[in-house]
Amino acid sequence: MALDAETFDALIDTVRRFVAERLRPLEAEVEAADAIPDAIVEEMKALGLFGLSIAEDYGGLGLTMLEECRVGIEMGRTTPAFRSTFGTNVGIGSQGLVMAGTPEQKAEWLPRIASGEIITSFALTEPDVGSDSGAVKARAVRDGDVYRLSGTKRFITNADKAQLFTVMARTGDEPGARGVSAFLVPRDLPGVSIGEPEKKMGQKGAKVADVIFDDVPVPAANRLGAEGEGFKIAMRVLDRGRLHISAVSVGVAERLIADCVAYASERKQFGKPIAEHQLIQAMIADSKTECLAARALVLETAAAKDQGKDVVMESAAAKLFATEMVGRVADRAVQIFGGAGYIADYGIERLYRDVRLFRIYEGTSQIQQLIIARETLKRGG
Repeated sequence: MALDAETFDALIDTVRRFVAERLRPLEAEVEAADAIPDAIVEEMKALGLFGLSIAEDYGGLGLTMLEECRVGIEMGRTTPAFRSTFGTNVGIGSQGLVMAGTPEQKAEWLPRIASGEIITSFALTEPDVGSDSGAVKARAVRDGDVYRLSGTKRFITNADKAQLFTVMARTGDEPGARGVSAFLVPRDLPGVSIGEPEKKMGQKGAKVADVIFDDVPVPAANRLGAEGEGFKIAMRVLDRGRLHISAVSVGVAERLIADCVAYASERKQFGKPIAEHQLIQAMIADSKTECLAARALVLETAAAKDQGKDVVMESAAAKLFATEMVGRVADRAVQIFGGAGYIADYGIERLYRDVRLFRIYEGTSQIQQLIIARETLKRGG
């Protein structure tokens, strides 16, 4: 473990109380305002949440994957928009730099990412490029000491406030993934512009927007890895991000199950609490069983990743199962709450909408199925 057991337990306890005492009371306010209060963001910075996955040498907490997943589960017990506030700094917005950055690049950026001074974003998806991420059309053409970057990226999380983008762009004539390279692109470079945030089904407070690059002069020193290695870097980043999202999905499911138990124990129909009706119990039992299975898969895979094992298949399986699981749990929660589950006051319908995105980003469920099948066939079973 990166932290000794006592220190890590203290961190988990602090995050748990932060979620219960500071974040959950603000859920309705965040939904209405579609924004996270500045004071909460500052508290997140003070807790070190922006640097969970960044080494202590660069000002982060340097958590292992298993420890990060444990924190992700705790953060899942509130609206996912709170987690998204620092999520890109912890995951897809920083890990390309962590995995493939030069010592100079790391020294320049990681301390400010870990502190939350800089917000990061990961720019892969394009208007015509989603699941087929090797079909990137944005192009970066070498021009002396810079690359001229042009293209549009779509649905980029935290784009509205990001100061640094990890951008995938085509640098060669080779087709598919082999022609894609990765770049660190500061927001203040000439030619970078951000579109209006999209109106979304859920996760209010977490913004996504287009990022437009118009002949942006990106210093060659800002390239991550060698030319043509961008897709490989992106896939490694997403392997880690999938485990993080899986852990958050488990946390949301645990929150929903606890809410269902509390409501079913109080709500009476036919002269007794609905928790005493067997068909209600069946829904609670199914939700609890699936949640326990997802939690075990996520934590076991995270531990295996920390041991240096190949967990491409297992990460995809965790992401597929955990995100589909929380969707089913949320659906049952609406059913258990009945009419109250459809009304905004109880927050169940909000979480029902919020968790729908988990099955889409960081690779859709269908992409996870392809990865699982490919890796299973490769391994011979």
